[in-house]
Amino acid sequence: MTMLEQILVENRAYFHPVVPLQPGKDKLVQLHFTQENRALTEDVLGNTNKFTDYINATLEKADARFGIGGYGEYRTIYSRSEIFGSAQGQSEPRRFHLGIDIWGKPCTHVMAPLDGFVHSFAFRESFGDYGAVIILTHQLDGYSFYTLYGHLSLASIKNLQEGARIKKGEVFAEFGIPQENGSWPPHLHFQIIKDLEGMKGDYPGVCRYSEKEKYLSNCPNPDMILCLNQFLPQENN
Repeated sequence: MTMLEQILVENRAYFHPVVPLQPGKDKLVQLHFTQENRALTEDVLGNTNKFTDYINATLEKADARFGIGGYGEYRTIYSRSEIFGSAQGQSEPRRFHLGIDIWGKPCTHVMAPLDGFVHSFAFRESFGDYGAVIILTHQLDGYSFYTLYGHLSLASIKNLQEGARIKKGEVFAEFGIPQENGSWPPHLHFQIIKDLEGMKGDYPGVCRYSEKEKYLSNCPNPDMILCLNQFLPQENN
C-alpha cells in the first residue's frame, strides 16, 4: 500500500459524500461495460439516446438511484469514440478504465469530499471526451493529490476560477447532459490522481491495457474516497 493509499484508508470516515446517495433509502446497482455485457451492441453504443435509454432502464429495473462501477475494468464501450483509438505509431487502443463512474440523472449535485482548491478546468467537447471537467487539488496529512470530475454540466465551470477554494461538502458541480458532457449518458467520472504530469484540465481516464500498471499506481481506487461500494447489494460485492 502506498503512502497516499494509507492516508486515504485512515481518513475514510472523514470524507463527505460526493453524490447525494441516502443509504438505507436509495439503492445502488453495479454496472459492467465489458464485452460480457451483450446488451451493449454497436447499435446501442453508437447512439447516445439509445445508450442513455439502456442506462435509465437498467437503473429503473433495479429500482436504483445510481449505478456505479468501472475501476480497473477493460471496457469495450470506448470503441464508440475515435479519441480512444490507436494513436499514431501505436496499434493498441485505450480501453482500461482508471476512475469510477456514477450513473444517474442530469443535474445531480456533485460535492467536494474534502477541502481543496480548483487546480484547473476545461470543456473537452470532442465526442466521447470529458465534456466539462474540473480538477481539484487537496492536502491531507501533509500529502498533496488531485481529484478529477468529468462529464459535468457547462454551468459547473461557467464562473469558475483556478485557485478558487472549494470547501468540504460544498456543491461545486453537477452531472451534465449529453450535449455538454462528451455525448455520454449522464454520469460522473471520479478519479484520484497522485501526479498530473504537468497536465491542466485533463488527465487520462482510460489507458492502454499494456500501460495499466503505471496508471493504476498513479490513480488509486476512487472508492477509498467515495466509500460507495459498501452500499451495493450483497450479490454485487
